[in-house]
Amino acid sequence: QAQLVESGGGLVQDGGSLRLSCAASTLTFDKYGMGWFRQAPGKEREFVAAIAGHGYMTMYADSVKGRFTISRENAKNTVYLQMNSLKPEDTAVYYCAAGQGYSRRVVSYNYWGQGTQVTVSS
Repeated sequence: QAQLVESGGGLVQDGGSLRLSCAASTLTFDKYGMGWFRQAPGKEREFVAAIAGHGYMTMYADSVKGRFTISRENAKNTVYLQMNSLKPEDTAVYYCAAGQGYSRRVVSYNYWGQGTQVTVSS
């Protein structure tokens, strides 16, 4: 069973930055597309960003495009989400996920981390 562990969440002011990391184990990591999703209280889990296994293709939700950057280091079995110009509406629990595809859809991912809280104060 694959394990994904997120880190890097926290409290930041409006306009600040955070970098999330997600370390994967027991996966042939470069065979998996990786995604970041987020879920705010009372809302459905939503797509944030995804990166293909080789790392050359990425996609983003419109709400984060130009502010967030997803990247991966396959040698370290780790995916990152650099978040700049954070806004209060970015406040949510952020989850990383692994799937044998490259998708915006929650159902396309087989493995999920436990989540890390990101809170942006105004």
